[in-house]
Amino acid sequence: MADKISVMIPEDEVNAKIRELAEKISRDYEGKEIHIICILKGGVFFACELAKRITVPVSLDFMQVSSYGNATSSSGIVRIKKDLDDSMEDKEVLIVEDIIDSGKTLHYLIPVLKQRNPKSIRLCALLNKPDRREAEVEIDYLGFDIPDEFVVGYGLDYAQKYRNLPYIGVIELDAE
Repeated sequence: MADKISVMIPEDEVNAKIRELAEKISRDYEGKEIHIICILKGGVFFACELAKRITVPVSLDFMQVSSYGNATSSSGIVRIKKDLDDSMEDKEVLIVEDIIDSGKTLHYLIPVLKQRNPKSIRLCALLNKPDRREAEVEIDYLGFDIPDEFVVGYGLDYAQKYRNLPYIGVIELDAE
């Protein structure tokens, strides 16, 4: 049986919010270059769409960090599965993440990245679940606050499926 998905945030609203975030980031970084660190795998759809709309020079690197596996809730154990390819020393770093849920992953990751001596580190997230927060993180650029629902689409997945949906949807998992 297929999983049922209902639209939470339609594609046009997602695209409008990304444009708005890119305009604000471009203003804030005017005259500077941004080094985007995209958190894989989920952040890649959002990071690419955001980077296309930013008007200042952008470089891009990727990091894969996991605390989920195939589960629908965080295990609480953070693992760096793929580290950065480039140095971030003396760079204006913008971490781009698909969703901030418990906050544990970024609460762990940001201090680790600060030890690499960037000029600055800011965080941009498409989605935020404040009701799930267990560790505080400061989100500098935020798309949407959402309720505590399991969402897919726009890079977010369930067991590696549904990342390619052009909207944010709520998944109702089949009971098997």
